[in-house]
Amino acid sequence: MNRVIKMSGAWIAAFFMGTMLTGCEAGSSEGSSTEYAAQGSQSQVVERSASLSWNAPSTRANGDGIKMGELSGYIINYGQDSEALSETVRISDASIMEYTVNNLDNGTWYFTIQVEDVDGLMSAPSAPVSKTI
Repeated sequence: MNRVIKMSGAWIAAFFMGTMLTGCEAGSSEGSSTEYAAQGSQSQVVERSASLSWNAPSTRANGDGIKMGELSGYIINYGQDSEALSETVRISDASIMEYTVNNLDNGTWYFTIQVEDVDGLMSAPSAPVSKTI
C-alpha cells in the first residue's frame, strides 16, 4: 500500500503564498541576525534571515486524507544552489508551521519543505522559493 504524503497543489500554493521571506528588523526578538553596514555617516541594516510559513497537507499522494495527528513534522532544506540544498532543519512538531532561518550569507538562498508522517513516510519536496540577501 503506497501511502506517500501528497503535497497537493493547494498545499504547495499555500506554501508559496504563505512563505514570507522577510528579514528580521533591528531590535527584534532575541536570536535574530542583523548586521549593520556603515554608509557615509548613516548606518544601514542588512537583513540576514528568511522567515518561512506553510500549511499542513490534507491528503497523501494516493488521494487518501491525512489528519494532523498523523503528521510528525517537517524538514526544511535550503542552500545557495537550487539543485543541491545543503542545509537541513528538522521540525519535530507538526503543529509548528513557521520557522526563521538566521545567519544567512549574502547571495540568493533557496528553500523547500517536506512533511513526514508518524510512520516515517516523507513527501516529495515542495517547489523551491528563494530570497536574496
